Amino acid sequence: MKNQILYIDDDIEVGDLVTRDLENRGYVLTWLTSPDDYLEHMNRTDLVILDIMMPGLDGFTIGQRMKTANPDIPILFLTARTALEDKLKGLKYAEDYVTKPFHPDELAARIEVLLRRFDKVGKEVILLKHLEIDMKVKRILNTDTNTEIILTEKQHKIFLHFLKHPNQILTKEQIYEYIWDQVYIEGDKTLMVHIRYLRQRIEKDPQNPEIIETIRGIGYRVMQ
Repeated sequence: MKNQILYIDDDIEVGDLVTRDLENRGYVLTWLTSPDDYLEHMNRTDLVILDIMMPGLDGFTIGQRMKTANPDIPILFLTARTALEDKLKGLKYAEDYVTKPFHPDELAARIEVLLRRFDKVGKEVILLKHLEIDMKVKRILNTDTNTEIILTEKQHKIFLHFLKHPNQILTKEQIYEYIWDQVYIEGDKTLMVHIRYLRQRIEKDPQNPEIIETIRGIGYRVMQ
């Protein structure tokens, strides 16, 4: 799964350069030219690149707020301010400080170091409608409410089975025999009941599901 980077910088020329380079290296990058709306992106961010000199709140203030609320997300300052006192101030709560002008290879190398340090490399995250699913730690987040969705063991196993077979129609027999390790008996309502309760946890409107699709007469499918 590609790592997601939140990049905040009002310098259009540098922003274009950074965005193109990091996207070419396989990162998913969200570029904001002001910090006004940064909060809505933090719950799906692996690393933040932050300028200091911006309209409104400066990068130092934003960085400090980010680190207080999200200590597990590394912050890298990318700025034209080269004074030692600025570097020392930034490094009180950011993990790295890179000055402009810079070489893209150096920036990319520093990003890789931070992602490894914070165990973000190889993070298996799936974004599905309003859900963020971390396959590695089996955690499901509702990004609309920023709350974790708690499932029972069977519900979680069923949902993860769907996610491992995206866009594929799974028959009732296939799902039942994988989850319960028993032969499916036609007419058994066990799976249907579990799907109904699962939808109540993950769907915005369980009566009109958008995530788990019923394929009438066959089974179910989750589209990604």
